[in-house]
Amino acid sequence: MKTDFGYLTYCSNIHAGESWADHFAALRKFIPSVKEKCSPDQPFGIGLRLSNEASIDLAKEGALLEFKDWLSTSGCYVFTMNGFPYGGFHNTRVKEQVHAPDWTTTDRLSYTIRMFDILSQLLPEGMEGGISTSPLTYRYWHKPKDLENIFEATTLKIIEVAKHLKRLRDTTGQLLHLDIEPEPDGLLESGPEFIDWYEAYLLPLGTSELQKAFGISAAEAEATIKRHVQLCYDVCHFAVGYENHQEVVNKLKSSGIKTGKIQISAALKAPMASGKARNPVIAAFKGFNESTYLHQVVARTQSDGFKRYPDLPEALADADNQDIKEWRSHFHVPLFVEDYGVLKSTQEDIVKVLDLQKAKPFTNHLEIETYTWEVLPEGLKLAIDESIVREMNWVTDQLNTEFD
Repeated sequence: MKTDFGYLTYCSNIHAGESWADHFAALRKFIPSVKEKCSPDQPFGIGLRLSNEASIDLAKEGALLEFKDWLSTSGCYVFTMNGFPYGGFHNTRVKEQVHAPDWTTTDRLSYTIRMFDILSQLLPEGMEGGISTSPLTYRYWHKPKDLENIFEATTLKIIEVAKHLKRLRDTTGQLLHLDIEPEPDGLLESGPEFIDWYEAYLLPLGTSELQKAFGISAAEAEATIKRHVQLCYDVCHFAVGYENHQEVVNKLKSSGIKTGKIQISAALKAPMASGKARNPVIAAFKGFNESTYLHQVVARTQSDGFKRYPDLPEALADADNQDIKEWRSHFHVPLFVEDYGVLKSTQEDIVKVLDLQKAKPFTNHLEIETYTWEVLPEGLKLAIDESIVREMNWVTDQLNTEFD
């Protein structure tokens, strides 16, 4: 739905299902009631997640026409999509396989281009559209000595998407952008790493490739890259990494790099007291240790350095390490709850980012991304439609709140 600070929606990856029939059934079940409660008097935008399987089915003419008809009669539209999870995302072990296939593969490229072709058909006239994607690959799949080649190989695939989006713009006039989503232990895991990659790999390689492909000037090629490859600012991911949001936003602006969307999401955090005083915190984190998703932990040391753990079990095995004074864990918990007993969410980071957006908007797309309802501890589970509405209302309240 449209707000004074951008178009707000929630990501449909909260709903289980991998086929298009599953996706469509979930949308028909939940969207009407969410729209009625959150956006009764204006069209409601959908943040659409499609698996590879679902994208193949929806790309068929009959399915796409049926979906477009449903969107029209329901007063809904699609303006942003989630193209990060390619395969199964619920009721199965996802973990590091959420990155597979990665951007070294033609499978990831073909899936992403297919998603953009679908979005191009669904996007309302005059709106820009974006699709978020993985941070190139999972860091631990590669040896350090191979990373230079991996950076180049993945970047060339991203450039192929940029070429496709330029062709679509030339023929349709649409502005579509690929929104790369840094994540802990991704090849790009922070704002600074994304910006460094953008300037060291994407712009030099992309400028050259687009000049050759389209016979355009270097300046026009660079502008095309900046138009079609943007950042997905996932607040949970950046909070886990203790990022300074003001500094990241300032650096993006000074570099001329755009933010395609803010994914509004919250992580878990807690101070680690000395000795046995930290035992309640350890016990609380154990309650969130589950087998579906990666829950990377970034720990702050007594000297304000950082220690990284690829998942909660590795952090829990080192929980008695007295050099650690704080844990932050990647676990997309509900936005509207800040206190989880001895644990807290990084809700404060969301407030800071939304304040930056209110002060000087740096994106047009705002997407709530809380997908862990099925794996939350029992005491935190609520009806999904009720939870979505509470999250939408919480964000709307934040956008309408005066800030310092």
